[in-house]
Amino acid sequence: MKVGKDKYIFAAGGTGGHLYPAIAVAEQIKQLKPESEILFIGTKNKIESKVIPHLGYKFKTIWISGFSRKFSLKNILFPLKLIVSIIQSLFIVLSFKPNVAIGAGAYVSGPIIWLSSFIGAKAVLLEQNSYPGITNRLLEDKADIIFISFEDSKKYFKNKNKLVLSGNPVRTTLKIINRNNALKEFGFSNNKKTIFVFGGSLGAKNLNEVLKDNLKTLTENNIQVIWQTGELYYNSYKKYESENVKIMPFVNNMSAAYSASNLVICRAGATTIAEVAHLGLPVIFVPSKNVAANHQYKNAISLVKNEAALVIKDDDLRNELKEKILSTINNETLLSKLSSNIKKYAKPEASMVIAKKIINITKI
Repeated sequence: MKVGKDKYIFAAGGTGGHLYPAIAVAEQIKQLKPESEILFIGTKNKIESKVIPHLGYKFKTIWISGFSRKFSLKNILFPLKLIVSIIQSLFIVLSFKPNVAIGAGAYVSGPIIWLSSFIGAKAVLLEQNSYPGITNRLLEDKADIIFISFEDSKKYFKNKNKLVLSGNPVRTTLKIINRNNALKEFGFSNNKKTIFVFGGSLGAKNLNEVLKDNLKTLTENNIQVIWQTGELYYNSYKKYESENVKIMPFVNNMSAAYSASNLVICRAGATTIAEVAHLGLPVIFVPSKNVAANHQYKNAISLVKNEAALVIKDDDLRNELKEKILSTINNETLLSKLSSNIKKYAKPEASMVIAKKIINITKI
């Protein structure tokens, strides 16, 4: 019989799309087995370094970074970073001795999952996108279970027996709260419409620039703006904050931002889609062009075809953003239809399904 606490190590980060599904699963494990010990592994200069300590989980970092597909001087350091990260991961894994290692698809998952599997831990992968990332494809042979969010993902994995179509997990703490209370958090009035604009945790250059150029028109039309710029762009745009425009590099209280909003304008990553569907929010997607197989646009179009969202291509933002916001935000019939239809894409049970299966394989 196994003695002592069950230990779960999560390797996740780089972007919110990789991080938040892992957090959602960790929350459910803690709810089901409060005595469990959970450790998150990430890097010190990405979103996880701010979010994980804020949530109260144990957190350690390794030096790893991604390998750019385009020429970059940073790639010269990649072999050294990989070697150092493997050594760091070895010390972490041998010290923590996890029962299960969970990788959320980011590059930080590589050494942690590989070494955890090597010492006998069960290995679990979370794949958020329809087109799996390279890290998860490389780790497939080490995995005991691979949780996928889209049926389309199956064709990219060799061992179909490892796959579980669970949907993309959403944090239990993410919920709709009283709108007046949410508006107060941003110092906003309850007699104006509010939009929430964000380009993911890293920000989106073109979306930020086009929004800046249209702020005056939007506020003149009694629209309040919650604007997450991303860390990289905050200093360039913070001067545009006003009574009706709240600008932040990163939004910690996403429940308040979502709840305050009549309309959301955002990227079409799988995790973002899972969140807005879970909350039933009217949304205009602006898919990123810089993703493998153009999967964000494919994600968005599947919802648009079912009248569950609106979409603007990144290249069309300059011509379409202002008009699309103004024509949508005061159309209560359209907002209601978008809200109702996007809820059909929600899979609120995903994080619980995943957590229960992870706990079950801990016993094996």
